[in-house]
Amino acid sequence: METARVLVAADKFKGSLTAVQVAERVTAGLRRVVPGLAVEALPVADGGDGTVAAAVAAGFERREARVAGPLGDPVTAAYALRGDTAVVEMAEASGLQHLPDGVFAPLTATTYGSGELLKAALEAGARTIVFGVGGSATTDGGAGMLAALGARFLDADGKPVAPGGGPLATLAEADLSGLDPRLADVDLILASDVDNPLTGPKGAPEVYGRQKGASEEDIAALDAALTHYASILGPDAAALPGAGAAGGIGYGALVALGARFRPGIEVMLDVLGFASALDRATLVITGEGSLDEQTLHGKAPAGVAAAARAAGIGVVGVCGRLALPPEALEKAGIRRAYALTELEPDPAISMAQAGPLLERAAESIARDFLAG
Repeated sequence: METARVLVAADKFKGSLTAVQVAERVTAGLRRVVPGLAVEALPVADGGDGTVAAAVAAGFERREARVAGPLGDPVTAAYALRGDTAVVEMAEASGLQHLPDGVFAPLTATTYGSGELLKAALEAGARTIVFGVGGSATTDGGAGMLAALGARFLDADGKPVAPGGGPLATLAEADLSGLDPRLADVDLILASDVDNPLTGPKGAPEVYGRQKGASEEDIAALDAALTHYASILGPDAAALPGAGAAGGIGYGALVALGARFRPGIEVMLDVLGFASALDRATLVITGEGSLDEQTLHGKAPAGVAAAARAAGIGVVGVCGRLALPPEALEKAGIRRAYALTELEPDPAISMAQAGPLLERAAESIARDFLAG
């Protein structure tokens, strides 16, 4: 009989456990039932927050830079580097986590720091940059990012347009001639789990604006401002998949930086060396905080399960809460999912006790799939 070897390739449980902690807890639970079990941990991410941490766990070097946060105040942001490949996560510079509790700035939050972070990666010698976009506090179409990289956005008086998406309504001229020339020699991969266009009913302001504190009036204003902005920079790119990612930073990268869009989990599995880890596995455990309808649309567990199924390897899921019926799991390539809420129905306690509960869930997986 083949010796069991488990690959734990799960994303974070948002608000409870990092992807690294998920792998540690699952490993502990499995080995309690099957001592000495061969377990390989490969924390994964889909381009959103946690992407740099996943790269560092896979052997990339963590680097830090002081950049402008979404409100303009300085923040410390990390990126990951291995050889001449960098993984840059826009949320590290321009993410919601940099806003004080209860404070939003839907019209004025800027991606300037994300541009500074890309510049830091260029200065470190990166020739391939995986640009993970998600979790943003911003809806500025990437204008701040481009400004940090040398672009100029001017109003009718020739003065610089103020930061944020709202002021783009006053844009009269976009001068991209000063963009950092090193960008021309870099392969910039826009890694995202969303494929929304920039504007319209499925665009960045309408779909994601409310979670960034935008009122209905703000959403209308942002949509109009970004439509105007795109009419100057290039309207065709506004309809491309991923243009609406992270408040439209995807559009800025596609229209001005020559980026190419790829589903975030596909890119990250390549970067993290998932294929070779899969070759060594007899069972894969994946998961995230909530296995739900969104999971099926490009989230990390769906990407892991699809790759594992193509290789003929069985997949089991772990999650905080499960909102998918068995047939949807089966279709995604997940044989069975173990939810922490099955062990502790109170969501608050389940989140607070996520670590020990996950170990118990892993013990059940070991008994059901590995013991004997």
